[in-house]
Amino acid sequence: MNKRIILTASFFGFVAVLLGAFGAHALKALVDGSSLEIWQKGVNYQFYHTFALLYLSTFARYRNKLINIAYFCFTFGIILFSGSLYLLATRNILHLDFVNLIGPLTPIGGLLFVLGWIMLFFAAIKDK
Repeated sequence: MNKRIILTASFFGFVAVLLGAFGAHALKALVDGSSLEIWQKGVNYQFYHTFALLYLSTFARYRNKLINIAYFCFTFGIILFSGSLYLLATRNILHLDFVNLIGPLTPIGGLLFVLGWIMLFFAAIKDK
């Protein structure tokens, strides 16, 4: 599980760097300021939870069920929260009509982040 967590975190970190650079350089000329802020919020939360995943890998050696749940919460939280923000920020240039339907995915992703942190908290309490 440790390897899976580190590989997932490495992937999300790599993608966050690319998306952050894309937002700072290419996207800046294509969208308005509020859309750029939405994009940056997605990048920031992707980075925060990439670091959380890396920290989870230090607990993975214990084969703790709570760590596995936190892993899935952080992973799917990144996909739903940051992913939906990326789509919302670029909806005008991508001409995505369905983006209003994915708006509820953002808070679901946020809830997964919260649950991931709660699982990490209880895993730390359980750790010997």
